[in-house]
Amino acid sequence: MSLRSPLSKVLGLGAAKQGSHHWWSQRISSVALTFLAPWFLLSLINLGDVGYASFTSWIASPINSVLLSLLIVALSYHAQLGMQVVVEDYIANKVVRMITSLIINSALLLLAVIGVLAILRIALSVAPAIQFQMGTGS
Repeated sequence: MSLRSPLSKVLGLGAAKQGSHHWWSQRISSVALTFLAPWFLLSLINLGDVGYASFTSWIASPINSVLLSLLIVALSYHAQLGMQVVVEDYIANKVVRMITSLIINSALLLLAVIGVLAILRIALSVAPAIQFQMGTGS
């Protein structure tokens, strides 16, 4: 016999004890994507020339590299949260569910790390557009 009321059991967040945290995390990441995705699309539209040189110089801009990194992290985190719900809801076997979650989480983490490292490599290796020449006064 439990002395807890049905309401207090419901407020305990269920069996996993993390239901509202997951819900809030998904909402916060979707709000971040609501701002970052249109920024990315509008930036690409305004870029005009989408050649390698112009795109790498666009990434080399500090604000663009930071926002692009945030977009990749928020997108992979949001995808991980969404896939976790799908796996938990539709895979009944616990071992298969655990292996599937491990593969999805590892793949999304790997893709996010590769994406951020690629942005950092481009941002730190591109020469600035204006170069000063040393030497004669000409």
